[in-house]
Amino acid sequence: MEANVAAVGRIGDAPTLSRKEERQVVVASTLGTLFEWYDFFIYGTLAVFMSQVLFPQDNPTVALLAALGALAVGFIIRPLGAVMFGYLGDKWGRKYTFLITVVMMGGATVLIGCLPTYESAGHLSWILLLTLRVVQGLAVGGEYGGAVIYVAEHCEPKRRGLLTGWIQITSSAGLILSLVVILCTQAAMSAEDFRQWGWRLPFILSIVMLAISIYVRAKLHESPVFTRMKQQNRLSKNPIKETFGQWSSLRLVVLALIGVTAGQGATYFTGQFYVMIFLQQAVQLDQTSVYTLILIGFIIGAPTFVLFGWLSDRIGRKWIMMAGLFIAAIGYHSMFEVLLKAGNPALAQAMQSTPVRVHADTSGGACDFGLQAAMVGSHADHKKVCVQAKKFLVGKGINFEYAAPLPGQTIAMSVGGVTVNGFDRAGYAKALSAAGYPDRADPARVDRATIILILVLMTAVVAMVYGPVASYLVELFPARIRYTALSFPYHIGAGIFGGIVPFTATYLAQASGNIFGGLMYPVVVMVVVGIIGSLFLPNTRAKAIDEDPIH
Repeated sequence: MEANVAAVGRIGDAPTLSRKEERQVVVASTLGTLFEWYDFFIYGTLAVFMSQVLFPQDNPTVALLAALGALAVGFIIRPLGAVMFGYLGDKWGRKYTFLITVVMMGGATVLIGCLPTYESAGHLSWILLLTLRVVQGLAVGGEYGGAVIYVAEHCEPKRRGLLTGWIQITSSAGLILSLVVILCTQAAMSAEDFRQWGWRLPFILSIVMLAISIYVRAKLHESPVFTRMKQQNRLSKNPIKETFGQWSSLRLVVLALIGVTAGQGATYFTGQFYVMIFLQQAVQLDQTSVYTLILIGFIIGAPTFVLFGWLSDRIGRKWIMMAGLFIAAIGYHSMFEVLLKAGNPALAQAMQSTPVRVHADTSGGACDFGLQAAMVGSHADHKKVCVQAKKFLVGKGINFEYAAPLPGQTIAMSVGGVTVNGFDRAGYAKALSAAGYPDRADPARVDRATIILILVLMTAVVAMVYGPVASYLVELFPARIRYTALSFPYHIGAGIFGGIVPFTATYLAQASGNIFGGLMYPVVVMVVVGIIGSLFLPNTRAKAIDEDPIH
């Protein structure tokens, strides 16, 4: 490979790697991003088990929120990691920086599986967890940028989208791998054993991926583009200052964020993560069925990430991404409706023929859901029962309408000619059952083929945005600040705008009384980003990636 690097002497030349060397570069780079997504999904999936072991159990709900809060910390810290490791990547080189990030990220993942319990170590258990999540967040902030840059700076311009598309496929591959490991671990032991200690195994087993990643990456050579810049003394003296202190560079960072990465984050987390929550909470499918359907759908759909990366090499990247944003914004609502009808036809029919009404005083925010539910004051008792009623209904995937309060009643629910005063869980369940609302989805009536088809379509829509975005961002920024400038908007878009989708969508669904109401936030983000990107993003296909940036 060193001979190939030396052969690339003139600015704008493409590296001339053999197909074997290309595969080595791609495999080494994808392993780290696979780690990133694997960790995210196993943590999010196993948070409920971790909350029972690593946190005090005085209040299980608070413990679960704390465990999820540690997940959020990892997202929040990513932009800082992007700047920190971006600086190192632009100063020291791509290879060594993303070797450091995979060691940090993988090591922290393995150590989470070895944490002491709250019972044995007290508050130290969750303090150590939080510390490891910070380490992971910092490392992930530098991992993705290093991986896509390393691949792009090695490959021919006409194959840039195709080869970076293999990195993008790891988002689905990480989810698939995490679900396979979790399901196999659960099948190998009792539910109680899994709750007590079995949840640790998916974290600890990742040491295999870590060892392979370190071995493969340690054998790599430096990026030819970085090597050439170093030889020609063209490295940035201060990548952070040059990225954020010069308008020509900062403009591209801002444009990348509001013109593509924020929309990419919203599209991905809605179509690949929130959909799992929707199938379990709204459609009321059991966990094993959801995981199985997700596995099949995403395995079939995963190649579309590479497909759209390849297509972007042929027809350009910008308009594929913009088309994906608008298709998602227009089509997601209909896709989620089809998922409900296919997964729980009885529930869909009941909501259409026999709507539920909640009679409550909604003036002055008296029935708002959210942090205000804990308020004290004149509306505290009213708010408590109102929020409980709303959470009960939305938790069963049931839409409802607000109606005028009944005389002498704080809240009441009416359905099918039956009215239940106050919040009476048993009374609500009985009235809903009599009106044809099922308690859970009937496995015999689940249209699995249709659900899988929709999941494949969702994956393809996500891939339209996510498949070409890596090569696009590499081409957008100049080589001397590329690691810093690329990583920051990506992790703001994916980590912040995308990362809050599950929480925000769940909140909006419960606040609005409509199980599809949660789609409002990601759809707005997709539309706004799509408009800005369509108007202002430049075309970059096959651009020489060690020339000056587009102005």
